[in-house]
Amino acid sequence: MHGYIKRLFEPELKAALARAPAVAILGPRQCGKSTLARTFLQRQHISHVFLDLQNREDRRKLAEPELFLQAHRNQLVCLDEMQAVPDFFPFLRVEIDRDRRPGRFLILGSASRDLLRQSTETLAGRIAFLDLTPFLLREVSPRIAWDKLWLRGGFPDSLLAVSDADSIAWRADFIRTFLERDIPQLGFTIPVPLMERLWVLLAHYHGQTLNFSKAASAVDISVPTFKKYLAILEQTYMVRLLSPSESNLKKRIVQAPKIYLRDSGILHNLLDIETYDALLAHPVNGASWEGFAIENLIVANPKWRPSFVRTGNDAEVDLVLERGRRRVLIECKLSKAASPTRGFHQLIADLRPEQAWLVAPVDEPYEVQSGIKVAGICDVTLPD
Repeated sequence: MHGYIKRLFEPELKAALARAPAVAILGPRQCGKSTLARTFLQRQHISHVFLDLQNREDRRKLAEPELFLQAHRNQLVCLDEMQAVPDFFPFLRVEIDRDRRPGRFLILGSASRDLLRQSTETLAGRIAFLDLTPFLLREVSPRIAWDKLWLRGGFPDSLLAVSDADSIAWRADFIRTFLERDIPQLGFTIPVPLMERLWVLLAHYHGQTLNFSKAASAVDISVPTFKKYLAILEQTYMVRLLSPSESNLKKRIVQAPKIYLRDSGILHNLLDIETYDALLAHPVNGASWEGFAIENLIVANPKWRPSFVRTGNDAEVDLVLERGRRRVLIECKLSKAASPTRGFHQLIADLRPEQAWLVAPVDEPYEVQSGIKVAGICDVTLPD
């Protein structure tokens, strides 16, 4: 099932390998990078060698990197968990400069390009980056219902678990492994209990504007330390900071970013939400739906710049997507009978968007008022 779903990503990967000597697929651990790479290479009948660099035996094969690369010069070399051996990037540069054929290296990593900065500097002009996320609704619908994806999140082993209990257990193991192994492997020395408290705190802030001083005080650390730890969670794809819009409104607008946990299943585990009924009864349900919808829409529309707007009198738009001078406004509503607020109307008048949407769990899209459509996540279609 993984291969069937992730085929939606294959055209982007194929195009990147056709134009760049090296392609890096970046995304959170366990989101399906290795499965995608193996399936794609086999389906395309590409001669390749695959190394898992968290495996000691595979790392030993790079003990003499020049000899290894020479031996496999006529094959695509796939290096999984590349952040485990950052010292290898200079050898890649030398090898690519000897032969700049496209599609020579496929690099998989569980950290953002900022954390893999050595690759972006060493391989500048030689590498293309692709971001892979856990499953989006458009990838699994209609085979998997939206409410199941919302509750369990998009990590394959969580979403496809036999039962909710197995899904919860997998997410608990993921959180523990991330804190105890993944962060230290990236070179950060942070006490596990402190990072866990911070992560839980951010779960409670989910969907809210972030007061850095207040949040840092809550976990008893300085603001600079808080921002450093937050950046680690952001650069490992665990949280998203949504910036306020830079639109030139003649009103006072909130300047603080909003914080979201990128995977709804991880959010629910950190808040001890185990069932769909418990989610609907929990005070976070609206913010959780908002984050779930926003993450799907941002990832599905990478050419559009995301932000939000909140004015001093609490008029708000959850998501503003901008592309050049074009603008789309989106409000998220956990309701089968969604209706726009007065503040939404005010901001439509001020910002004059090309489209305005209310994203809600409805079966069919419809126009609720002139120029405002209600639609499910997969039915939101942005202009070309």
